[in-house]
Formats: sequence, C-alpha cells, structure tokens
Amino acid sequence: MVKTVLYDGLNISLKKGTGVATYVRSLIKTAQSLGHKTGVVHAIQGAPPKTPLLREVVLFDDTSVQPLGPVATGRRWLRRRIAAPFGIKPVRIPLSGTVITMSQETNLGDADIFYADNDIFQLARSHFKLYGNRLQLDIKDKPDLWHCTYPMPLSVRDTLNIYTIHDLVPLRLPYLTEDNKRYHYNMLRHLVKTADHIVTVSESSRRDIINILKVDEKRVTNTYQAAHVPLKLRNKPDDVVADEISGIFNLDWKKYFLFFGAFEPKKNLFRLVEAYLAAKVDLPLIIVGAPGWKGDKAQQLVDDERFRFYMHAEDRIVPGRRIHRFDFVSYPLLVSLIRGARSVLFPSLYEGFGLPILESMQLGTPVLTSTEGSVPEVAGEAALMIDPYDTDALRKAIKALASDDDLCDHLSKVGPKQAERFSPERYQQAIGALYDNLLDGR
Repeated sequence: MVKTVLYDGLNISLKKGTGVATYVRSLIKTAQSLGHKTGVVHAIQGAPPKTPLLREVVLFDDTSVQPLGPVATGRRWLRRRIAAPFGIKPVRIPLSGTVITMSQETNLGDADIFYADNDIFQLARSHFKLYGNRLQLDIKDKPDLWHCTYPMPLSVRDTLNIYTIHDLVPLRLPYLTEDNKRYHYNMLRHLVKTADHIVTVSESSRRDIINILKVDEKRVTNTYQAAHVPLKLRNKPDDVVADEISGIFNLDWKKYFLFFGAFEPKKNLFRLVEAYLAAKVDLPLIIVGAPGWKGDKAQQLVDDERFRFYMHAEDRIVPGRRIHRFDFVSYPLLVSLIRGARSVLFPSLYEGFGLPILESMQLGTPVLTSTEGSVPEVAGEAALMIDPYDTDALRKAIKALASDDDLCDHLSKVGPKQAERFSPERYQQAIGALYDNLLDGR
C-alpha cells in the first residue's frame, strides 16, 4: 500500500549542500523507489502568499527559502511565538509547472508534495527553549510518517514521528562544534523520549545514542547510507574526465591530491595542510570547500604570509602553487575531480558516517582516512588509515601515496568492492524494512 512520508527541508535548501542534504535526497529517492509518496516541509521568509501561483514562485526564490537564518522580528513573530504551543499549519505549495525547476529541484528535494511556512526551523528551536517540547505541525492531509532527518524539535500531529541522529559529535567532542551544548543535550534527550523511533547511520553512532542518551536499543535502528553517484558520471570515459579537469582546472590525470568538505574543526584540515607541506611531494593539493564554523581560522591559514605562496582561492589552477582552494564546484565537476585524483585525503577527527569516503571508493579513487568514529565501518580494509591526531603518520601516508603505484592500484581495486556493501539496493532494503516495521506496527 502506498504511504506518504514527509521530510524536513532544513538541509536540502542549503545552496552549497551538506552531507545531511545528500542523505535527505537519498532518502526521498529511496522512499519513492519503494512506492511511497514523499513530501518536504520548507521554511520561508514571511507568510506564505495567498495566491497559489505566488506560493510556487516564493518556494523557488533563493531569497525566500530560509533553512535556518536570522530570527524574524515584529508583531507577527511575537504572536506566532506566543501561539506556538498550539502548533502551526504549514501551507501546501502547489506546483503548476509555471516555475521552470530543471536547475533548482535538487536544492529543494525532488519530492511529490511541498509545504512551507514562515521561519519554521527557527520557530521550533525558540519553541523548545520556551516550552521544553516539540513544535507541532498540523498537516491537513495527514502523512503516514514524519521523518525528521536532523535533530530538530518538530513533530507532526497524529502521525508516526521518527528522527535521524547522525552522530553525537557535539557531546563527544564539544570543542569541535558551535552548538549550544545545553540546548542540544536537552533537545536530544527530549527527542529520544518522545520519538516513535530513532534512526542513525552507523553502529558507532548507534552505540553512542544507546549509551550516552540512555535509549532502549530496540528503539534505535542503523540503516547506514549509500553512495548515489549517477551512472552517467561513473561511466564517463577516463579520457573525457581527463580533458575536463585539464581544460577547466589545469590539472593532470592522477597527478594531484584532493580534499573536499566543509572548513570546520572536525575535518582536521590544519593537520592535513601541515602534513602535506612536510611531505614535500610534487603533486598539488586541491581543496574544495567553503569555510564553515570556525572557518575564519582556516581562512587565516590562507592569508598567513607563510602559506600565501602555497594556498590560493581562484577559478583556475596556476602552476607553481602547491595548494589550491575552490569554495564550490558543481557536483558533476566534483565527481570528475574525485575520479582524476591520485588520492582523496580525508583524515577527519570524527564522522557519523563519512560519505566522501564511500563516494571516492565507489569511483575507484584511493582514500586516505582516519581510524576514528564510524570511518572504519565504512572504509573497512579498502583505505589507507592513520591516527588523525598524528601529523607525522599523515605525512608518511601522503608520501607513500605519492610514490607507491602498487599501493594506489590496490586501493583502486578494493575500494569499489568495499563500496558495494553500501549499495543503493542494500540501502533500499534497510529503509524499506524500517518503514514497513514502523507502519505495520502502528
């Protein structure tokens, strides 16, 4: 029987995307492949227009969609905050086809139904701080399941409510995130008590949730994740990819290292740069990522006189510089960069899953990564793994990858085999079993 599953749009509306955004898109595709109808609830600035056509326009307007921005002010905001104990009613956004969505739908989720209301996600946080419980959404056409893909004190009335907790980094490594730790801990404790079920993406995270948040193990399911790199990008001929990275980036096939991800403390970028420079290898290091929390410190590295020669943010690679940074590249170009790299360097201090590792292995690119968090579950024995706190070990690993063709060939062969353990087919089975068990037991 076809069911309706509703998701939050907190992360998928972010312009530059996150790992959680990829997770949500994957969930939507998986639910649809299982035959379910899907919907997404978005936050917008201001009240939804009364005119259906204008609602559609506002939904796809980059200046209106608001994942989690500044708190709205004024009398209307005050009235909403006071009235929040009684819940809010997101408005359904009809899609007439007037707005051409070919280049935008991935930013909002390729769902069947859309809902929106003013500052929902900020309102949910403020609501929890004021009242200590979840903000209720009153959806006219009741979904069968509300799957909140990120810890957020939001619930849908008269519906099964489940929540994905990707990791407990804010509690285990509090110095690596910007979260208000008291709020985050209290909100998580409330969610695990009131949710119908908790979902996570690794056994490492599952153990943390059970042990730290004191949750019955029967109420926590690990589904892992899957790499959904489109076949047309995976099967693009090597010579075509080589031409792309040469023509666009002035890079040679398998003659550079690559890091991609946000500039944030847990990504361990400072040790990576330090180890790379100490390794004195001939291959340039390409960094794709924009500054996140504490990204200003990473930016200081860019501006530091000692490293100005080495790191540069620009649209094209200039010979002579060893480290180059790009704030953002399109997903197809990122896939080409991954495929053309000698190795992807991802020595993260902690990951709930580590999707870049899986994507790189699926594409047959050697991976250097860490021994911490859930990474060993994902990488298995198909990556070169080091203690991410040991800069010298990282230096030696980079030197080995730069010079040892046999090592790189081995990792290129075993990586795709390891990635098969997290195939879209297996992921579909895991999500299907989760949803069926919950909906059948309702």
